[in-house]
Amino acid sequence: MSGFSELVAARYSCRAYRTDPVPRAAVEQILEAARLAPSACNRQPWRFAAVLEADIRARLLDEGILPGLGMTWAAAAPVILALGMKKSFLTHRVAPLLSDVEYPLLDLGIAGEHAVLKATELGLGTCWIGWIRPKEVRRIVGWPADIQPQSLITVGWPAGPRARVTPRLPLDEIVTWR
Repeated sequence: MSGFSELVAARYSCRAYRTDPVPRAAVEQILEAARLAPSACNRQPWRFAAVLEADIRARLLDEGILPGLGMTWAAAAPVILALGMKKSFLTHRVAPLLSDVEYPLLDLGIAGEHAVLKATELGLGTCWIGWIRPKEVRRIVGWPADIQPQSLITVGWPAGPRARVTPRLPLDEIVTWR
């Protein structure tokens, strides 16, 4: 990639993967990018499970996904990252009561997108999956009860070119200038 704007434009929700493995070093680079994300009061509520083992990935997709949306495409992804949240008392429980802002969700979104952009820079495809059964995901990845699963991200080598560019709303529909 030649610059940040090109990197952002290249990122898309990949739903067709080659089954070729992703080197562990690449997964570590992706997780390191996520680790460096900013967070409210530097509480770093994110926790990750890097699922490389095929049988555990299959269980995540079979038991950890809510019914109703066909996600058979995800089975080919050689890596699934589970994103979990570990809340601190003051920043993540008390502060949202005062401000009505869910800081840990913002923090996880930032960290997850850092991961996705790093994967894109490495030539990998990704797709966020939020249609999950958190208790099942927690059980499958072996997290303790104080980590709340929030999403999964598939990671792998895209199987072919990007199908189409998903239209985005124009700035004049989403920005208020004052």
